[in-house]
Amino acid sequence: MAKTRRDKADFYTKKAHKEGYPARSVYKLEEIQASNKIIKPGDKVLDVGAAPGSWTLYTHKNLIKQKGSIIAVDLNPLNLNPIPPTVTFFQGDAFNKDIREKLIEHGPYDAIISDAAPMTMGNRSVDTARSENLAEQVLFLANEHLKTHGNLVIKIFQGGGQQDILKNMRKIFSKAKTAKPKACRSDSFEIFLIGLDKKKSF
Repeated sequence: MAKTRRDKADFYTKKAHKEGYPARSVYKLEEIQASNKIIKPGDKVLDVGAAPGSWTLYTHKNLIKQKGSIIAVDLNPLNLNPIPPTVTFFQGDAFNKDIREKLIEHGPYDAIISDAAPMTMGNRSVDTARSENLAEQVLFLANEHLKTHGNLVIKIFQGGGQQDILKNMRKIFSKAKTAKPKACRSDSFEIFLIGLDKKKSF
């Protein structure tokens, strides 16, 4: 089988390995944080789709400054050894009743971040629809369990549906926008939806 460009370790992959992160995705969050100040020291953060753990580890080390707390959830285990002391990890489906009850119990949150992606089929329309559904579920969590003035980051595959989700985000947040960090692969159709300053619920 011929090797693709994704089989080769690029600049960000090598940098992540050197700096002790399990995946190159850490630099997407780093760029988003630099531009938007999503998380501040001492925050309580929910990381949905946390495995292998790069966003969780970066948040622990650089954003909450080891003072706040992180609730991380994923179907797969975190590739962090040891798991940082600020992190509580739940393995399972974030939208399953049992796991969701645990997330509610530990909330509300100052920030919710999600680099989650659905199981892909290689069919762009199917993969995009699944990604949109996942993003909608994360937005629902944010609407219910994010503190007033809280912030949100959600990954989504571009396919048109992101505009409807962005429209709904503008009802919930003072500002909502898209971002495509430089660390995203050039052939990727992922973007990030960012919600800033959650409005007060009535």
